[in-house]
Amino acid sequence: MTPARKAPRSGTRAFAATWWGRAWVDALEGSTLDAGRLSRGRTYARKGMVGPVTAAPGALRAKVEGSAPRPYDSTVRLRVLTDAQWETLLDTIAARAGRTAALLDGEMPADLVDDARAAGVPLLPEPGELDPECSCPDWGHPCKHAAALCYATAAHLDSDPFWLLTLRGRTKDAVLTALRTRRRALTGAASPVGSAPGSRGVPARAAFTSWDGTFAPPASEPAENPPGAAAPEAVPPPLTSTPPPDASFTLDDLGTLTQDTARRARRLAAGHTASLVSTPVEDAVRLAASGIGEARFHHLVRAAGLPPLDFARLVRAHRHSGPAGVATARASLTPDPAAMAAARTALTSPDTADGTAGTPPLRVWRNRLTVDVEGIQIRLGPDHRWHPYVREGRGTAAEWWPCAPATADPAAALLAARTAAVAH
Repeated sequence: MTPARKAPRSGTRAFAATWWGRAWVDALEGSTLDAGRLSRGRTYARKGMVGPVTAAPGALRAKVEGSAPRPYDSTVRLRVLTDAQWETLLDTIAARAGRTAALLDGEMPADLVDDARAAGVPLLPEPGELDPECSCPDWGHPCKHAAALCYATAAHLDSDPFWLLTLRGRTKDAVLTALRTRRRALTGAASPVGSAPGSRGVPARAAFTSWDGTFAPPASEPAENPPGAAAPEAVPPPLTSTPPPDASFTLDDLGTLTQDTARRARRLAAGHTASLVSTPVEDAVRLAASGIGEARFHHLVRAAGLPPLDFARLVRAHRHSGPAGVATARASLTPDPAAMAAARTALTSPDTADGTAGTPPLRVWRNRLTVDVEGIQIRLGPDHRWHPYVREGRGTAAEWWPCAPATADPAAALLAARTAAVAH
């Protein structure tokens, strides 16, 4: 599979950490010559003035604060694909092993976008294709509120590329269901993996090369894997043999463990050996983060020997940022002084692009930069990336929780924390 392209950077204030997130921002900025409204939109997004963003086929929506007492209703529309285009796109996803698994891992394969475009299916928006609407009296195209909505959306696209597929007309569940249907049509109703006891099966090499990555845990237990982790070339299809009645695990548990085993084997084969030295707690957190069933989750909590809230915090950290997220959540680390100084300078200097003042006063402690008045924080992790946190709870019961994927840009991490704080 073609390696993911790195996102172009735009100084320390870039809003997207991935190449496809940056393509979204480029589509916005290429749709207008009104730099002033874009500048104000960036300011609004950085200040957390964009409310929770919802994505539906053909439209993004959010309430955005402005000069009026009540927030404005902002919408950005994107043309949905036709049924024929969707058939082509689904064929394109299924044509190469691992593309579905990469999407589930939070990665948009560059070769998928290229192949879809060559087949006449636009996946990423082109300049001028984003159509903004807003209840404000500003006739700008876009107005600063719709621009802020677009900038805030870039972080969502970074962490979940299925948002883009939803905007193009079909939800994540619909896409995965269609891909599983294609897989069954190719292989027949009977699967060589998980077939009835006593069947002869197929050679391991043949089974491995036939997997197309369309397996996913049930919709009630979404699989969330760390952004930046290498996407597996293939994962196994769902199991069908029911465990014995007295077993302490379910069929869904077995499916999740099978998927986890395939992913680890693929990474080990590629030379990623870090998981070989995982502690029991780290391994329990990784399994819990993969979407395992509720009963098994509680078993892992007991096995880890941690308070349930502490374990849940580590699971959330793993889902956002993988093992580095767990290490960042477990302990305060000794930071690189130069990296901390550079981050403080970037966050407190005036924004020359917008002409606005910088972030409110930052409290510094070890690897953590905290904006107490907003209840947000970013932490420098062992991966040299900034991990966003938000304070949840009230009074003495308030605690810091990871809230978004880590990024190399401290300004983008702070924006992600602000967005999460508004949603919370």
